[in-house]
Amino acid sequence: MRLLHTSDWHLGRSFHRENLHEAQRAFLDHLVATAVAERVDAVLVAGDVYDRALPGLEAVALFDDVLWRLSEHGVPTVFISGNHDSARRLGVASRLIERAGIHLRTDPGALAVPVLLRDGHGPVAVYGLPYLEPALVRERLGLAKGGHEQVLAAAMDAVRADLAARPAGTRAVVLAHAFVTGGAASDSERDIAVGGVQSVPSAVFDGVHYVALGHLHGCQTLAPHLRYSGSPLAYSFSETQHEKSMWLVDLDAAGEVEARRITCPVPRRLAQLRGPLDELVSADRHEWARDCWVQATITDPVRPADPMERLRARFPHTLQLLFEPEGGEQGAAPSYAQRVSGRTDQEVVEGFVAHVRPGRELDGSEHAWLLEGLESVRRTAAARAEENAR
Repeated sequence: MRLLHTSDWHLGRSFHRENLHEAQRAFLDHLVATAVAERVDAVLVAGDVYDRALPGLEAVALFDDVLWRLSEHGVPTVFISGNHDSARRLGVASRLIERAGIHLRTDPGALAVPVLLRDGHGPVAVYGLPYLEPALVRERLGLAKGGHEQVLAAAMDAVRADLAARPAGTRAVVLAHAFVTGGAASDSERDIAVGGVQSVPSAVFDGVHYVALGHLHGCQTLAPHLRYSGSPLAYSFSETQHEKSMWLVDLDAAGEVEARRITCPVPRRLAQLRGPLDELVSADRHEWARDCWVQATITDPVRPADPMERLRARFPHTLQLLFEPEGGEQGAAPSYAQRVSGRTDQEVVEGFVAHVRPGRELDGSEHAWLLEGLESVRRTAAARAEENAR
């Protein structure tokens, strides 16, 4: 069976205020053309179809169009909702749309009900695990407490129980939207953690033949059967070195996986330049970046006059200007954003406590209160988001 694995479309998202509508349309054209040319048996979309819970009309129109075209070509497609999507909105009319071969898996209550496909070697059960916000799904999964690892483990227990009741030799594919341990993050993913517990071990997914992962924006292989497709477009300069692609996955009769990457179209290359302003705007070695989207880091000891105007005279598509002086009085004073960059919520709060109360670490009770407070904030925010989506 041949599957095309993609995720994290983020329809409606921009790149540093650059409109990506046409770039996203070009990607969807490419996806449909690939599905037809490669004669895929199904397309798998592992979450974050939209960039926000209330997508704009242009984004909805793109989604509607690609659904129609995939259905018109007779390509079964399985979608799950991600942490950016409104599961309720994405799942509207799902039972009706399913008649056209488009399967929207957004309800945690149906995660053990597979989409059943078949090839010459027999059945393939495709299970869609939508993004599972622990605070909202624990009770439905029979848990009194627990985070991402516990809810995903419970979901996979349900999947394995259903699979065990199916005919021997049934191959199993799972779509999941999660941060699996060992994956490499970028700056454009929205944090799904409370207290630094967002990642889940890969062993959670044992017992199935292929896991199509979404959430992380870099294409990566954690195991032959466990892969992230990554986002089809770059959504931050931290993705400058990414090669955006999809996975074309072949499952043989025994469920063994062969996969190759299908490169996605690039609307404009990214470039990260660093150095004194005069050197950036004059040195021949930067000429390759003239037509790129540019992030420029200025290292002059003193901020030069009109840096963006001078940069754009040479690099018309400069989108982001950073100032990191080397030497000079400002060199030893990183901004607050720089100091906390890459830290989890828990690490930021613990750092604040250490700053205002030097020499005294959090004791066990204080640490528990901190985690409880963070979890309460997360639960409240998730409940409000769910309520707004109704």
